[in-house]
Amino acid sequence: MAEAAAAPAVRAAVGDSEFDRDTAVTRRGPGVYDIDLSAGWSILGAVNGGYLLAVLGRALGDALPHADPFTVSAHYLTASRPGPAVVRTETVRTGRTLSTGQASLFQYDDEGNEVERIRVLASYGDLDALPGDVRTSAEPPAIPPAEQCFGPEDGPDPLDGVSAITERLRLRLDPATLGWALGKPSGRGEMRAWFGLADGRDADPFSLLLAVDALPPTAFELGLKGWVPTVELTVHVRCRPAPGPLRVSITTRNLAGGFLEEDAEVWDSADRLVAQSRQLARVRLG
Repeated sequence: MAEAAAAPAVRAAVGDSEFDRDTAVTRRGPGVYDIDLSAGWSILGAVNGGYLLAVLGRALGDALPHADPFTVSAHYLTASRPGPAVVRTETVRTGRTLSTGQASLFQYDDEGNEVERIRVLASYGDLDALPGDVRTSAEPPAIPPAEQCFGPEDGPDPLDGVSAITERLRLRLDPATLGWALGKPSGRGEMRAWFGLADGRDADPFSLLLAVDALPPTAFELGLKGWVPTVELTVHVRCRPAPGPLRVSITTRNLAGGFLEEDAEVWDSADRLVAQSRQLARVRLG
């Protein structure tokens, strides 16, 4: 059983937390949704890719006959900014156990032109209907107890607006993956942490879409600095997470040509692998 991470005295319920409010979309008409992207989930002024995935995931969960994301593949076309946005969805196919749809998020540029920010293709189903048979060689990541790990509050005070998302998360980073913060990156391309939302809300399938993209980039442990924008991100949600903290492990094995991959695993408090992802990201060299 996983060690419990420290939680706030009062826990927000699923459906009534800051994450739920900030990812909620308003249906304008069939397949069209409005949202005001919150600045609270931004990094260096750009909205976090996992938060955006949850926003589009919520829209598709409303538009499709099945409610739970099984696989979500996103291409990030241009950087999203806090403020008004429109999500347009389309049902591609519906079946008895799976439904497939696509969604795009649009904003307006300074000249008033509509710009597509992100495009998603996803399949949805019913996680509660999955059989319980599990045959796996995967093992939970070895992370020290939360009280032996470190959060943003343990470092120097951040600059205002640099990483607003950290205030909405409860991250406790494995010391073995924190060499970059001490000016001594390990070169191993690994990042591991306990993960939760700051208001104590338990995880659900949509917050898993955030969790795979919420840790510091593995590029930091490779000795690189600065923004690492996502080009493409695919997430597989494997089962509904149990209440309690999550453990997230992310690895990079190959940085070449200014791009790297990040493979993430998310484990719940019952030691189950609840989500996996792979993304391609761009890095700035030199």
